[in-house]
Amino acid sequence: MLYKKGFTELSVLLSEKKVSAKEIAEIYIKRIEDIDKTINAYISFDGERLLKEAELSDQRRSKGEELSQFDGIPVAIKDNICTVDIKTTCASKMLGNFIPPYNAAVYDKLLAKGMIALGKTNLDEFSMGSSTESSIFGATKNPYDTNRVSGGSSGGSAAAVSAFMAPVSIGTDTGGSIRQPAAFCGVTGIKPTCGRVSRHGIIGFASSLDQVGTFGRNVQDAAALLKIISGYDKKDSVSINREVDIDARDITKNIKGLKIGLPEEYFRDIDSETGKLIEQRIDDLKKSGAELKSINLKYTQYASPVSYIIGAAEASSNLAKFDGVGYGFRTGNVNDLTSLYVKTRSEGFGDEVKRRIILGTYTLSSGHYDEYYLKALKSRTLIINDFKNVFNQVDAIITPVTLSPAFKLGEKNGDPLQMYMSDNLTISANLTGIPALSTPAGLNKEGLPIGIQIMGNYFDEQKIINISAVLEEICGEISPSL
Repeated sequence: MLYKKGFTELSVLLSEKKVSAKEIAEIYIKRIEDIDKTINAYISFDGERLLKEAELSDQRRSKGEELSQFDGIPVAIKDNICTVDIKTTCASKMLGNFIPPYNAAVYDKLLAKGMIALGKTNLDEFSMGSSTESSIFGATKNPYDTNRVSGGSSGGSAAAVSAFMAPVSIGTDTGGSIRQPAAFCGVTGIKPTCGRVSRHGIIGFASSLDQVGTFGRNVQDAAALLKIISGYDKKDSVSINREVDIDARDITKNIKGLKIGLPEEYFRDIDSETGKLIEQRIDDLKKSGAELKSINLKYTQYASPVSYIIGAAEASSNLAKFDGVGYGFRTGNVNDLTSLYVKTRSEGFGDEVKRRIILGTYTLSSGHYDEYYLKALKSRTLIINDFKNVFNQVDAIITPVTLSPAFKLGEKNGDPLQMYMSDNLTISANLTGIPALSTPAGLNKEGLPIGIQIMGNYFDEQKIINISAVLEEICGEISPSL
């Protein structure tokens, strides 16, 4: 079936003229129409636009124009990434009808390769959440069990790839928002080094933590897409001007002599089946020639509170612009400016967003800044130094992605603290800015995917991609029965 072909497979079929871009578009239109009413991965999808863009790609190819190998291939895009002429809602009433006047840098890079936006995918409102349940468009369901969450905040992007409704997709990761849904949905998700991919045109949640990354049904596809969207951008203040040294064609499965660190702090309190699967995969790496080393990351225990203080503070600042004056939702029936601000923000934002704005405003307020925000920044430095010291001893770090498989819809909605803890094992990679990915470790007894996390030193994406490829070959392909 054509919709089961991967990103790089489709590029080969197109180059050999065994399939047309229009045929690819048509098969995905049908697949989305058949499946997405169950999964709810897409917020917006325009089959007519997709067909028109595909036909233009076929015309370019028939004329013999010089094209990228991915010209005409569709990609799903998280709905906090700005796209001209396509609504960008952040799954919020506040931006329910917002059409950006400019493109995000990553979307421009896709267009430059002739790729086509398949649609905009569902997410937690303003990316604040771990289950996609805070979206005003309803939760995205897990393709392996529709009674369970797809993860968050990039749940729609992960589920679209998992359910064969997109060959690849783009998401954002602020504390695990690519890796956690990738683990829950049985796909590969890569969060690159901070500065590797431009954040320009991403509607910000927490600017020092936000990063753009990719999903694929295998690591080759996720890596190929990551290479396309990587590169320096002067519009992003943290973008780093260096060679894009990621290439899916350079994947090697030789990890002999590679030193892999196992931090004991990451293996506590995990579900027994999750633990067994992770241990099996670690043993497989040892058999493949990797050297295992026990390591300590003692400041990991502070990562969650540090991240949520910094993230909430930055969110309160980033979201201050949504006030009912410039653009976005605006309440009616008010007689003064203060009422306009209060009612617009009260009606336009959901509970989780309001919770984080209030927390962030409090931690930045006079009398609390030093006690909370400044202390969190100092603690972040300790966590960064912890990882730097460890990477003097090892080449990569292996951990679980989550403590357990995907939880049931509604299970954690009444306890925000439990929801926050869903990101406990992924959050440090955002605080430190190192690259990290999630790759499937296999299925548990209930048939639910379990993910394994690989973290690398700064700009060592190719190294962790290589390790992922070894695990992928051992684990074999997994997919839902949809």
